Amino acid sequence: MLYGATGSLDLIEVTRAAASGNVNQIVLVFGVVFIVAGLAFKLGAVPFHMWVPDVYQGAPTAVTLLLGGAPKLAAFAICFRLLVEALLPLAFDWQQMLTVLAVLSMAIGNITAIAQTNIKRMLAYSTISHMGFLLLGLLAGVVNGNLFSAANAYSSTLFYVITYVMTTLGTFGVIMLLARSGFEAESMDDFKGLNQRSPWFAAVMLVLILSLAGIPPLMGFYAKLSVLQAVLGTGQLWLAVVAVLFSLIGAFYYLRVIKLMYFDEPQDTSKIIAYADVHVLLSLNGLGVLVLGLWPGLLMDASTTAIVRTLTAFLSRVLS
Repeated sequence: MLYGATGSLDLIEVTRAAASGNVNQIVLVFGVVFIVAGLAFKLGAVPFHMWVPDVYQGAPTAVTLLLGGAPKLAAFAICFRLLVEALLPLAFDWQQMLTVLAVLSMAIGNITAIAQTNIKRMLAYSTISHMGFLLLGLLAGVVNGNLFSAANAYSSTLFYVITYVMTTLGTFGVIMLLARSGFEAESMDDFKGLNQRSPWFAAVMLVLILSLAGIPPLMGFYAKLSVLQAVLGTGQLWLAVVAVLFSLIGAFYYLRVIKLMYFDEPQDTSKIIAYADVHVLLSLNGLGVLVLGLWPGLLMDASTTAIVRTLTAFLSRVLS
């Protein structure tokens, strides 16, 4: 098993196995700063987040859905390949950078989202805060110079990003559903009275929003819990406490959407008509978030298997 194989694998051994010739450590760390900055820009993490709210709000909802979906999985893969596989001996350096980026992303993302009146812009700042959680998982893989916690931390991060993608796709799907010819549902007020117009789609949106907020027993709760457990494994209790506090702040703007859907009068009283394929896809998305929340072990086991195989192949190449 990887846990036993990597538990005693010190980063010095990896460094000796991978190094060839003398390396200027200062220059190397300076280069890592630029690499981390590029990855943070790709993720939309603070302080490289300035493009995310404008793009999410300005682009058509269908384009925003694409930007908030699969590219996040690709971004996780890039971070894993560059930081874990390529720059593992420098883990101590990039972990410090990720800590700062994670805290700033959770803080600015959650606090700024409260003031938003545009649903897409609000979800953009929500994305920034979620990327902070993703960075927490990435920085928790190396503890005290060994990889004993790597499989748990990185599989939790993969589980988290898959959860985020599923909920985001469904959320933007509902936003697209509310759009009409020549009109995109972008204002928070467009969600007023959604339960009166379509109880089923209001229920789907309710499940997705609660998952994004990390409310049990939905999969978003277990995604955050698994990342927090990985962070606690590093001994950084303060970092887990900060993450929980900002998650509580983030719950406010998620609950505001629920309040609009169920307790406000609709501005548009027309019934929502959806094509059969749209109805089925959104329903499956909402049910998937609920089912994987009740039985998170299904996805977590798959994530762990993928990460263990990847790490095993990587360490085999390094030590061969």
